Formats: sequence, C-alpha cells, structure tokens
Amino acid sequence: MHKKLFVEQPSLVTRKGPIHFDNFLREKIFRNKEDAVNTFVEFIHSRTPDFYCNGIGTLAKRWKKCIESNGNYFD
Repeated sequence: MHKKLFVEQPSLVTRKGPIHFDNFLREKIFRNKEDAVNTFVEFIHSRTPDFYCNGIGTLAKRWKKCIESNGNYFD
C-alpha cells in the first residue's frame, strides 16, 4: 500500500502572482518523497531562462516595496 503525499496549496482565488507551479502540480499524486523531488526537478527543467529572469525581477521589486514600506502593511 502506497502512502499518498499531498501538497497543500493556497487558495488560487486569494493568491496574487503567477501560479505556474500550482498548475504543474495539478492531478499529481506523490507516493513517496522521491516522486515529489522528481516532479519538482521536472518543473525546474521545464521552464525557460526568461521564466527565471522575470521571476527574479519580480522578487527584487517586491523586496524593494517591503523595504520602502518601513514595516507598514501594504497590498
């Protein structure tokens, strides 16, 4: 009997930003840690260099917004 590992995901309705990995995980069942790791590696290899450049650029903008908010809440 295989133990099923499920990835708990945030609600797609309230979440902001890209959902590439959520879509990639749709309908996948992990029977063990190796299945989960292999699926993650498959996702990493399936993305283009532009995907990573855009993601890092977005991360830098969000980081800057956090610093500039001086600890205050923002959307």
